[in-house]
Amino acid sequence: AAGVAKAHADVILISGHDGGTGASPMSSIYHAGAPWELGLAETNQILLLNDLRSRVVLETDGQLKTGRDVAIATLLGAEEYGFATAPLVSVGCLMMRVCQKNTCPVGIATQDPELRKNFAGKPEHVVNFMRFIAMEMREIMAQCGFRTINEMVGHVECLDTAEATHHWKAKGIDLTSIFHRPDVVDRVGTYAQIAQDHGLAQALDNTHLLALCEPAILRGEKVRIELPITNVNRVVGTITGSEISRRHGGKGLPEGTIELKFRGSAGQSFAAFTPTGMTFELEGDANDYVGKGLSGANIIIYPPRGAQYSAADNVIIGNVAFYGATQGRAFICGIAGERFCVRNSGVSAVVEGIGDHGCEYMTGGEVIVLGETGRNFAAGMSGGCAYVYDIDGMFDKRLNMEMVNLYRLIESDDADIAKVKATIQAHLKHTGSQRAAWLLEHWNAELPKFFKVMPRDYERMLECFKKVEAQGLSGDAAAMAAFEENLKDLARVGGN
Repeated sequence: AAGVAKAHADVILISGHDGGTGASPMSSIYHAGAPWELGLAETNQILLLNDLRSRVVLETDGQLKTGRDVAIATLLGAEEYGFATAPLVSVGCLMMRVCQKNTCPVGIATQDPELRKNFAGKPEHVVNFMRFIAMEMREIMAQCGFRTINEMVGHVECLDTAEATHHWKAKGIDLTSIFHRPDVVDRVGTYAQIAQDHGLAQALDNTHLLALCEPAILRGEKVRIELPITNVNRVVGTITGSEISRRHGGKGLPEGTIELKFRGSAGQSFAAFTPTGMTFELEGDANDYVGKGLSGANIIIYPPRGAQYSAADNVIIGNVAFYGATQGRAFICGIAGERFCVRNSGVSAVVEGIGDHGCEYMTGGEVIVLGETGRNFAAGMSGGCAYVYDIDGMFDKRLNMEMVNLYRLIESDDADIAKVKATIQAHLKHTGSQRAAWLLEHWNAELPKFFKVMPRDYERMLECFKKVEAQGLSGDAAAMAAFEENLKDLARVGGN
């Protein structure tokens, strides 16, 4: 916690083991984690001892249901609180624990229009619940002599153990560590009161990019900019991208309006959340979270021109690249770290090797891997498509087959093969990749080593979509009809 605060976090969340995520396995719900009381008390004490408590907000959650729960959390050090299960129950949740199956009987966690008709909840129900929480909290505060939440934070001396802990079964349990209040000087703040300095004024976007891109943002003029970059330059392009979205909405700018070329080593979250109309070219390497939440921009990364090493054998970007990306294209001339394209739902990406857990929970888009993958590839992958060049003949051992099928690309239709080849040609054009050039030169010989990874659910949906389109349906009507058809197929075959 102290390190997180020193790293300029604004909020530290202590989430308890009692949380009610309905889509979790029962083993996790009942047997994973620890009580939030333990983590919250220890975190608050550590922050006080290091004079860091005044810099961050402490938040906790995990089955908070009453004003008494909130009061205990406050006295242990929290000033913000998360509610999820109880408000859901207030709008009708029956806790069937089928949130991930689209069969919620009360119409909350479902896209089925018939089931959604069963939803009887109203915003007023949640408002009333929170009002009762606040009323009970005010009563407890009055009893303890506190006027505000901030006054109350961390006063563990107001807590005591119940008579139940005196039972013989509780013999040996020592709760003094929870009730310990560090002996610190009066000047040490006990709640959040000092804003963290995130250094945004010195961010590359604010010092250079916004001004240089102004003609494009205001008047739609094309701009091309070249700048050096170092690993202290984080979230490069994100502030500029937010300004584009603020002025032009989700559609962004026309393709190719802003072209940004950098040389050096980019910091974390390079080009994160950037919209359509922006192209990022990096001659060098980048840290973690490249293209996180990418929303339409193009990203091109390759080693320095004249580099003597093989790009396909060296890591060029860090972990968790393109996490949650929704739109855009990426060409990465080198190896990426772990969790590449996790939760990708629309980006087309080419890379020359990745670490473990690639394409995990992917729901859309395309990924082409021109090299080795780590283990557990495609775990939880329910949409999109991946193509892998099985350079060492071991890909099938690293693939998680729970939700996907594996095909040889050479057995696919000509359009599929042509699409993969064209994407590799684009990769060569943008990055000068030696591996892409070699593959294209030996295409017929290497094609049998390409595999196609297709989620079974997604494959079924595509087939259903073709059927309903043949019946003359289109748009949302076709999508819903395909969804219903897929449900019928699932009922017949018993699921995945």
